[in-house]
Amino acid sequence: MRPVRADRAAAPVRIRQRVSGWARRRDLQRGASSIEFAGMLPLLLIVALGAIQLGVAGYAVQQAGTGARAAARTASHEDLAGQCASSGQAAMSGWTANRSSFSCNRSDEEVTVTTTVSVPSIIPGIDSLGSATRTVTMPSD
Repeated sequence: MRPVRADRAAAPVRIRQRVSGWARRRDLQRGASSIEFAGMLPLLLIVALGAIQLGVAGYAVQQAGTGARAAARTASHEDLAGQCASSGQAAMSGWTANRSSFSCNRSDEEVTVTTTVSVPSIIPGIDSLGSATRTVTMPSD
């Protein structure tokens, strides 16, 4: 057998020191991504709630237009003019129909219907964030 030189015997010690230093750095960085995610989570939730709230507001505007068109179509017939608001509410979805109001004005030549729907809030404790209004004018019989 050949004798072991001193520099070769020390080599495994140096490798162990490097590995332990790398392992220490890895242990320090192990929870960093969790902390970064926890810090970004409130911002992500606010953006998501804002996007959902915009969708709810857009849907309320669309439903106001649908209700106004249906109510104006009914009010344009002379014998059905009294059912203006009920036909407009029937054309809308349940939660928007419950939050809506109609203004039906009839003249000799045309019918104008204005529908207002209050936009609900998805944030608990806040009932409404304003209203969506749509006006439709149609010729009368």
